[in-house]
Amino acid sequence: MVLGLGTGSTAAFVVDKLGQLLSTGQLSNIVGIPTSKRTQEQAASLNIPLSTLDLHPHIDLAIDGADEVDPNLDLVKGRGGALLREKMVEAASSSFIVVADDSKLVSGLGGSGLAMPVEVVQFCWKYNLVRLEGLFKELGCEAKLRLAGDGSEKPYVTDNGNYIVDLYFKNPIKDGFAAGKEISAMEGVVEHGLFLGMATSVIVAGKTGVEFMTK
Repeated sequence: MVLGLGTGSTAAFVVDKLGQLLSTGQLSNIVGIPTSKRTQEQAASLNIPLSTLDLHPHIDLAIDGADEVDPNLDLVKGRGGALLREKMVEAASSSFIVVADDSKLVSGLGGSGLAMPVEVVQFCWKYNLVRLEGLFKELGCEAKLRLAGDGSEKPYVTDNGNYIVDLYFKNPIKDGFAAGKEISAMEGVVEHGLFLGMATSVIVAGKTGVEFMTK
């Protein structure tokens, strides 16, 4: 079985569990396709066999977390910075299972008020930041360049050598597919964090137990 290995705090638990099952012999004959360098390093340290989309263009199952989940199982992902590789791997998967806690549930994407990331090339990033903010002006959007988080003013750089512009919405996005199309049409935009029509099921953990959401 070929598995897509997600990125982020939730996905890290999944990778740890896979490593444990492999080491005890409870699981075998799998190969993982990591969605980031840090997931690759984690999986390699656990002796999980790894490969790439070049060698395995069809993935049986991808498992990852999400930053927002709406009632249609559409998602915001990429606050961990791996949105491009996550989308490539998860789009190539026959099944895509999302694991999240109930704080990630929203009535509309962008509704949490937290970042919706857009990966952009470094060249003239300010130009694209201004254009992205203007695109969603009616939603009270504020666009910010993501910083490295090391106390400096250095921009965060993705595994692909790009920057991330984080969009913060005061109101939810009305039409995710239209928004995604408009963002993707901008020159210099590499990928956005709207994962639409991709998840096949979502496992939600809450105070009262675990809920399974399917289409």
